[in-house]
Amino acid sequence: MPLFFYIISLLKKKRTNVEVGGEADYAVIVTAYLQVTQVSFAVNSILKASYSNYIIYVVADNCDVNGLHFEDQRVVVLRPEEVLASNTKSHFYAINRFKRPHERLTIIDSDNLVHQEYFNELNKVFDQGYEAVQGVRAAKNLDTTYACLDEAGDIYYRLVDRKLMFEAGSSAALSGSGMAFTTALYRNCLETTEILGAGFDKILQYEIISRGKRIAFAEYAVVYDEKTSKTDQLVNQRSRWINTWFKYLFLGAKMMIRSIGGLDWNQFLFSTMLLRPPLFMLIMISFLFFILDLFIMPVFALYWVLCVLLFIAAVFSALSYFQADGRIYKSLKNAPKFIYFQILALLKARRANQISIATEHYHEEKIDDSNKV
Repeated sequence: MPLFFYIISLLKKKRTNVEVGGEADYAVIVTAYLQVTQVSFAVNSILKASYSNYIIYVVADNCDVNGLHFEDQRVVVLRPEEVLASNTKSHFYAINRFKRPHERLTIIDSDNLVHQEYFNELNKVFDQGYEAVQGVRAAKNLDTTYACLDEAGDIYYRLVDRKLMFEAGSSAALSGSGMAFTTALYRNCLETTEILGAGFDKILQYEIISRGKRIAFAEYAVVYDEKTSKTDQLVNQRSRWINTWFKYLFLGAKMMIRSIGGLDWNQFLFSTMLLRPPLFMLIMISFLFFILDLFIMPVFALYWVLCVLLFIAAVFSALSYFQADGRIYKSLKNAPKFIYFQILALLKARRANQISIATEHYHEEKIDDSNKV
């Protein structure tokens, strides 16, 4: 897939840059569930942005907000009367309490830190006519091998599922935060849809693309995201993600059928990505076919060797392009351990939503004036 997308992207005509318009009005929705220990760091990083036309709405769902006090009038702390336990419910709780009719909204997790140029980079893409934009979620912490491997996987997907997909004429996959939309589009896609459990971004991207829109990739609109550093945290998080993939697999099949009937290139390419299994499952399946071909069709086993080499080339191309930290390269030797824990997550995937509905966060970094964590 990376090679396929890369070849297509070379054939596609690139958009020319356009002049950035005025400062669009943003609603910044910061969602927190159970934990608010990192909210102040997230809010302060936004307040340091080289942009001023926004209001921050902190939705503290099932949280103690006694310690959340901000002097800046652009910060509004909201505590729902009832437990929402849902991303979209938190978003619309904020939307229904907007202080003014914001043109655009951006979604930030409570553990995120926002780069100073985040809003300016979003504007560059919005001003090209797009209504939905996914930015970059870079690692906030690389303190353990698992955090480094988590970031390595994220960098790979950043290249394949976002940059190359978008440049090939399709859409960048959404990743839960560090994304922005026109308020009208977001409301149109999700206001009447109730989403239980994880995976609201899967439904949202499906709804956007089904409406004939494209999700753009803003390569320099960066938020810093906490990576999983503990094994139990990794297993619980991945079990929810795997559960979500199985739960919404039908959307990929539905979109592919629709794309063929409507000759829609955006929908067709995006559906191939939706139907692709998680990376560790793909590696396991490929290894299984390689072993079978050694007995059934030995010559064809060379195909799998070639695919592995292309995959390795894609991984290192992604790490090189996005200038990965040296610790990430060193962590790759422990990839089998990472796959092992994801297999454990697969075994727990069926009851993933009963285990937990939120990832626990541990790292309380702040961002400095040079935009370093």
